[in-house]
Amino acid sequence: MELLPAAVPPISKKQGFRSLKLVNADMEQLLSDQPVGVDYGTLDNGLRYYVRCNSKPRMRAALALAVRAGSILEEEDERGVAHIVEHLAFSATKKYTNHDIIKFLESIGAEFGACQNAVTSADDTVYELLVPVDKPELLSQAISVLAEFSSEIRVSKDDLAKERGAVMEEYRGSRNATGRLQDAHWMLMMEGSKYAERLPIGLEKVIRTVSSETVKHFYKKWYHLCNMAVIAVGDFSDTQDVVELIKTHFGQKIPDPDPPLIPTFQVPSHDEPRFSCFIESEAAGSAVMISYKTPVDELKTVKDYRDLLAESMFLYALNQRFFKIARRNDPPYFSCSAAADVLVRPLKANIMTSSCKRKGTIEALESMLIEVARVRLHGFSDREISVVRALLMSEIESAYLERDQIQSTSLRDEYLQHFLHGEPVVGIEYEAQLQKTLLPHISTSEISKCSEKLRTSCSCVIKTIEPQPFAVLDDLKNVVKKVNLMEEEGRISYWDDEHVPEEIVTTKPNMGHVVQELEYSNIGATELVLSNGMRICYKRTDFLDDQVIFTGYSYGGLSELPESEYFSCSMGPTIAGEIGVFGYRPSVLMDMLAGKRAEVGTKIGAYMRTFYGDCSPSDLETALQLVYQLFATNLTPGEEDVKIVMQMAEEAVSAQDRDPYTAFTNRVKELNYGNSYFFRPIRKSDLQKVDPRKACEFFSTCFKDPSTFTVVIVGNIDPAIAMPLILQYLGGIPKPPEPIMHFNRDELKGLPFNFPTEIHRYVQRTAFTNKRIQWMHLLNKPHFACREVVRSPMVEAQCLVQICFPVELRNGTMVEEIHFVGFLSKLLETKIMQVLRFKHGQIYSVGVSVFLGGNKPSRIGDVRGDVDIALDEMLRLQEEGPSGQDVSTVLEIEQRAHENGLQENYYWLDRILHSYQSRVYEGDVGISFEVQDEGRSKVRSSLTPSTAQLALKRILPFPCKNKYTVVILMPKSSPFKLLKSVFQSARTNYGKEAKILAGVASLAVLAFSLWRQGRSNTRLLSRAVN
Repeated sequence: MELLPAAVPPISKKQGFRSLKLVNADMEQLLSDQPVGVDYGTLDNGLRYYVRCNSKPRMRAALALAVRAGSILEEEDERGVAHIVEHLAFSATKKYTNHDIIKFLESIGAEFGACQNAVTSADDTVYELLVPVDKPELLSQAISVLAEFSSEIRVSKDDLAKERGAVMEEYRGSRNATGRLQDAHWMLMMEGSKYAERLPIGLEKVIRTVSSETVKHFYKKWYHLCNMAVIAVGDFSDTQDVVELIKTHFGQKIPDPDPPLIPTFQVPSHDEPRFSCFIESEAAGSAVMISYKTPVDELKTVKDYRDLLAESMFLYALNQRFFKIARRNDPPYFSCSAAADVLVRPLKANIMTSSCKRKGTIEALESMLIEVARVRLHGFSDREISVVRALLMSEIESAYLERDQIQSTSLRDEYLQHFLHGEPVVGIEYEAQLQKTLLPHISTSEISKCSEKLRTSCSCVIKTIEPQPFAVLDDLKNVVKKVNLMEEEGRISYWDDEHVPEEIVTTKPNMGHVVQELEYSNIGATELVLSNGMRICYKRTDFLDDQVIFTGYSYGGLSELPESEYFSCSMGPTIAGEIGVFGYRPSVLMDMLAGKRAEVGTKIGAYMRTFYGDCSPSDLETALQLVYQLFATNLTPGEEDVKIVMQMAEEAVSAQDRDPYTAFTNRVKELNYGNSYFFRPIRKSDLQKVDPRKACEFFSTCFKDPSTFTVVIVGNIDPAIAMPLILQYLGGIPKPPEPIMHFNRDELKGLPFNFPTEIHRYVQRTAFTNKRIQWMHLLNKPHFACREVVRSPMVEAQCLVQICFPVELRNGTMVEEIHFVGFLSKLLETKIMQVLRFKHGQIYSVGVSVFLGGNKPSRIGDVRGDVDIALDEMLRLQEEGPSGQDVSTVLEIEQRAHENGLQENYYWLDRILHSYQSRVYEGDVGISFEVQDEGRSKVRSSLTPSTAQLALKRILPFPCKNKYTVVILMPKSSPFKLLKSVFQSARTNYGKEAKILAGVASLAVLAFSLWRQGRSNTRLLSRAVN
């Protein structure tokens, strides 16, 4: 059986969107129940399947097993069991034991991670795999894994005991401010239904005590083939061969003769609004949420599709108003947006959310309600709707142009929605025709009428979120009465539209010319030096027909400033963004760009200034005009501009004082980088010193001299069309008479930071509110170990541990060493996960990261950094080395990621940028690129258990326990209780590798516990709702 795809024939020129024919829009015409473009069917045992050939990415397949069984089916003593079953699936089945499934996935380069391979929601559970198919047996084995999930998950007492700890850590990770807010809102929205008490994560007491018999009962009761579907989308030569594989692995399974029906659960509607004033002491700020619940819309006919398209246009138009209001003088909120979301199978909601200043929730609520009432009274203007219509037409055009370049995972998700929620899959060709036909004829009044669904009498839920109590329920009720009365009496004025200029660049600049042109065949790129000194490198690709991306950079940034100017100038991008860095206020520019797909942003870092963009090839001129405007605009801060920015900054500073995780992160930085002003958090006292004029002057100066910039452009760029635009708008940027911010990369000023090299021991009260820190250092010794416990008041107990090691890479072998660091990071992450989660079941997730960003990009000197890892397993790897299988797994993961990257524009953009910014670059980017590529190949070919062991000793401190820092986040009220509960058996069962000695011992865990309840399903068809 041949599963590898045949050679791809040359693709003929695609039909353009503008020549796409309209369709006969019969409103009563039924949308097809059969999904388009997929081999779709049902096996004799009831299992449904979807199989589609798709070559993006090449030699990969996106697989899924969807099960219509979620937490809503749990009984009271089963709350959390649906999620536990999902965990156990990767632990052991009839055919695979001891996490062999995870080992298999990693061995073929398909990574396993938190929330990466499965998700449990209230209504369903989905298992997902992304696997290579360059070897036929890999696809067969991956499908066999899904078949095991369907009926052969092993639920023994030992299996459950081993996985219980990981589930418990996932639960614990959800008990932060965000998790509490989500849970409270869920229960408020679902009040009166079973959904209110069936959060997928479940109850702690059930997770801790549920028996294997109970878990097995739930699994056997609800996991039936008639409630499942297998989806396979990938680079196959033929769908029928894949269907045969599905039949081979699933077809022999005998269905239950009398499976229970999946019950339906309704969420009751209510005429009176519900109110809640939620106080969350760790909240990031104050916010308002207004939700309007409705039954999920049917999507059966063209009229249904048209109605949902009108609703989408309504939300777009409303969001435009919210955006503009947030940028007025003294706005009622910092930001506000509206979206439609399917919450559970029977229920949808239109949700408006705003963030606002402290004690500003009442004002924000009133403004949000007034704006919806204004639409009901006066409607949107024709110009507002023309902007939205152009935006939606641009989006569907982009989707149509890239219809043959859709990622397999996106197509897989469409078929999941078809199976789980009955969403039609009509194909992007027909959907583009439908939108092109319908959009011009959806009237302004029809769109405005969608506001009727956003009345407070329509199952409305209003909620404020504040760190300290300010608003009370009566305040919320009074605002609703006030706005309703204003609407009844017609006391809400018309919307006042801003004047919008026609052209971004009013006077075209003088066109530059090319003074030097070079071809780099090994990159497939062309380099130009323009008459104003700007260097351009472009690479034409065919990965996405509707994408061109670019980044321009120049050396010299915040590190060149004295400390006295740093805080002012670091606020420059924020203040400039509020004013408008392209010469127009953001609210005006939004309308000017309507119907165009062109985005440009800026960043000022320690050692570089960059601008970057993403656009359609047809809108390249617009994107380059924005770059020209960036260099041509001189920013002058207005009093109101500065006021709103500083209010937002003060709210952010207050939020970090409340958040225990921020206090933890800040202390990690402070400890590892010597309390450098560049790494420490901004405080309110720093904000008082900010000079807005100095901030704007610095920002403008950063983007003034084109001769210092190198610009890399990658994508579907036609040189015949692009070159005149590049010469006009990039070559036309005037070069100043004297160089501005012209820095030699080898002479940049380094950041003032040092790793700790000394130790004192004492207890200190810090600037963090009510936080107590214990720490100790080794005084003036080459070997040091530094451990601190950050004790913070918490609503619910949390624990976080970060272990850091100094890294030093020698200049002579820098290219290879950086590749070694990448491989070793993945090796350590894999091994620590194996030991601490799969062997001992004591964490949910682990991360190993490398930070080298504090080093200036000069071509001389060594590079320092830090690696966050766990001690005991790392020491074992240093002393004994990894196994051959460990190395093989890491090499396979890296190779698969590399292969995927070679098909992506952003991957090539990064590789070319790194070649320019590499220490080996001396004017020839082709040579630098080749050296980078050879460095990767050299490390790959040389990586063995022994070379990996030597690299661990060479790059990191050896022994690792002689030089490291540890910071532990602990609840203030109970210093040892949490660690004791997390690692109950540390003293007796787990031995050296999992040993935790609180406070001063070697810590063997980096546990970033994250929980996702599920993915929200917010799409209509392909892209009809934002």
